[in-house]
Amino acid sequence: MDRSSATHTRDRVIGVAIDLFTRHSYAGTSLQMIADEMGFTKAAIYHHFRTREQLLIAVLEPLLAELGQVVEAASLKRSPSARADGMLTGYAELAVRNRGLVAVLAADPGVATALEQRAEWVALIRRQMALLADVDPGPAGRVRAAMVFAGMAAAAGPLPAGLSDDELSAHLIDAGRKTLGIRAPRKRRKDTE
Repeated sequence: MDRSSATHTRDRVIGVAIDLFTRHSYAGTSLQMIADEMGFTKAAIYHHFRTREQLLIAVLEPLLAELGQVVEAASLKRSPSARADGMLTGYAELAVRNRGLVAVLAADPGVATALEQRAEWVALIRRQMALLADVDPGPAGRVRAAMVFAGMAAAAGPLPAGLSDDELSAHLIDAGRKTLGIRAPRKRRKDTE
């Protein structure tokens, strides 16, 4: 198998895994199920991923890399409210682009265990939470931040069927702002000539 073919097959395995994780959860998806869905043998899946955990990491890495970019961009904002709004907006967009998957992964204890195995992922999630919680330092802020992230992940699942990505994103951001007690940034007026 040449390198491009192997990469294509690996990407297909990841795609099927994402579909099955979304339908059955990570805990409810086996490598055998993925092989069956693809018409492969389990040994063919093992060629690319020796364990289900390795496959989960391959699914999580791009999401967490994108989350890292959102956290970095939000961190550059000047005020706690602006940082929280940047984090909220970026996370809503990420959740909407990955509908279903974010909801399933956020609620699966096996995913939490996998995340806890990597210090850099734990640090990223803590930074994400801090950006929202800093609007109201203390326990209340941490509770609100947790509610926003958990609520956004759940709302990106199957419940909002029929909403466009833009509509869902707008609702998530609005609800998050209300929960955190922050206002939408003012829109700048364009100068007319």
